[in-house]
Order: sequence, then structure tokens, then C-alpha cells
Amino acid sequence: MTSAPTALVTGVTGQDGIYLARRLLADGLRVVGVARPGSASGPRVAAYLPGMEVREADITDGATLRALVADIAPQEVYNLAALSSVGRSWEEPELTRRVNLDTVVDLVEAAHALTAAGRPVRLFQASSAEVVGQAADSPYARAKADAERVVEKARAEGLHASYARLYVHESPIRPPGFVFRKITRGAAAIALGRSDELTLGTLDVRRDWGHAAEYVDAFVRMLRRDEPVDLPLGTGIDHSLADLVEVAFAAAGVEDPWSRIVQDPDLVRPADSKVLRADPEPAAEAIGWRATTSFADLVARMVEVDLERVRSGVEDDPRYL
Repeated sequence: MTSAPTALVTGVTGQDGIYLARRLLADGLRVVGVARPGSASGPRVAAYLPGMEVREADITDGATLRALVADIAPQEVYNLAALSSVGRSWEEPELTRRVNLDTVVDLVEAAHALTAAGRPVRLFQASSAEVVGQAADSPYARAKADAERVVEKARAEGLHASYARLYVHESPIRPPGFVFRKITRGAAAIALGRSDELTLGTLDVRRDWGHAAEYVDAFVRMLRRDEPVDLPLGTGIDHSLADLVEVAFAAAGVEDPWSRIVQDPDLVRPADSKVLRADPEPAAEAIGWRATTSFADLVARMVEVDLERVRSGVEDDPRYL
């Protein structure tokens, strides 16, 4: 009896990691998730990944990470782990580089070693649209861009490796520190009388927002393609943060949202891209993938879940997926 292939997913407790791990488990793979020390027994794993094998590891420790890959010997590696806040990257540039770049170097080295030993590995790297935006000089974007070069070099050396430049994607299990969830949660709290106002920074940036649950399907298609390919992943449609405020507050049943918004200049990033919008055609042509969830439907679902969170006090529940 042939054992099931193994997939290794770093950043498994993030929204992409959760949706991807569940998808891979449904495909019949053995899935091993890598999580920060102390998080494997946390509520997110218990709610969304019950019974899944999760290994705790400090991915900034290269020797530990390489040994972990050698021990698991996966056929598929999805590197989703990242310090993903652009704003935080300005505050912690060295940590950002260790997580977003050095980890990729270590994974490539480990994948090369397994492949050379006759156990071929395919690698998917989650990159970011920020690498080509007006904020491409942020520590976050620079590290992601350098990681792309690592993947390209690995591919030239014979590794099946690819990266996706991900445009912003959200879901009901997105952490509330990100502005989309901050707005949907704020609208829910105001609708239920738990809060009076919502404080935000700039409102004139425009983003291509999609649903994370759909994007992980593209990750799998890219990794399993006969020839590796690097692709942008997004909807091809952008909306402003002001649009998001209006749609979210309407979904929550709150009238006159602008009377509830307070703008704080301290929340504005040192540099930001005014518009980030994907070209969806390369992914449609190469892997037959298009995002299908509309902006309005995504916002409505996230507001619905945040209303339930505020009412119940339950932050993590599989029904939220």
C-alpha cells in the first residue's frame, strides 16, 4: 500500500495556512503544519485544524527548519509564513528579513538536499504585490522581492519552485489587526452598540481584495503544474478603503458611517501604494484560475461573522469558515 504524499505548510495558523491545510487534507495528503512555538495548542488550531499534525518551530533558526524538513521529507512545501504587516516591517526590519527572506533560503536548501537524495520536492513561495508598488522600498517588500530571486535561482538549478505575487485577500478568519477585518469588526461592534467610533488612517488607497479560500486553490494548481510558473493572483478589480467602510457599515445596518469614523495620522504608513490591482489573465491562462467572490459578498460575509463574534464572544469557530 502506497503511503499518501506529504505536504509541509509553514504559517499554518494564518488564514491562508488554515484554508490550504484543509484543502490538502481533503485531497488525501498527509499535512504537517509549522507554527510558532506555543501556538499549536491555541484556539485557532483547535477550531479549524482539529487533529492535524502541527510542529512548533522557530523558523528563523535555519538549522532547526532544515532539520524539520529533512525529518518530514515532504513532496510539497508551501511557504506561507511571513511577517506580513508592512507597517510592522518598518519597526522590525531585521526580523522581517529573517522571516521573509532567510526562511526561503533555508527551505530551498532543504528541498535541494531531499531532491538530490532522490526524494523530489516542489516548493511554492507566497510573495506579495507590494514588491512592485509605490511602497516597494519597505522592509517587507524588499525581503519579499529578494525571496523571489532566491526562488528563481533555485528553479534555474533544477528545483520545481514558483512564487505567486499575492494581491490582498481576506476572509472571516483574517486577524483583526489587518485593516479589512478592523473595519468589518468595527462596523459590527458599532451596530451592536459595543462601540461608538472606528479609528483609521488613510482612506484613499485602493486595493484588489479577494477571498483567501479561493486563492489557496491557485497555490495548489501552481505547485502541481508540470512546469513551474510565477504568477500574480488577484481579482483584477480594485476598491478604496472608503468603499470598504461604506459597504461594511451598510452590511451591518449602520447608517451615516462617516459620523463614526475618526482619522488618525499616526496610523498612516511611512510609504504606501495608492493602487494595487492584479492582472488576472496570466493565472487564467496558465492554471485556469480566476477569483469569483465579489467584493460585496466578501464584505457581507465578514461582517456577518463579526456580528456573530461580537454577540457570542466566540472568536474562533469552524462555522466562520
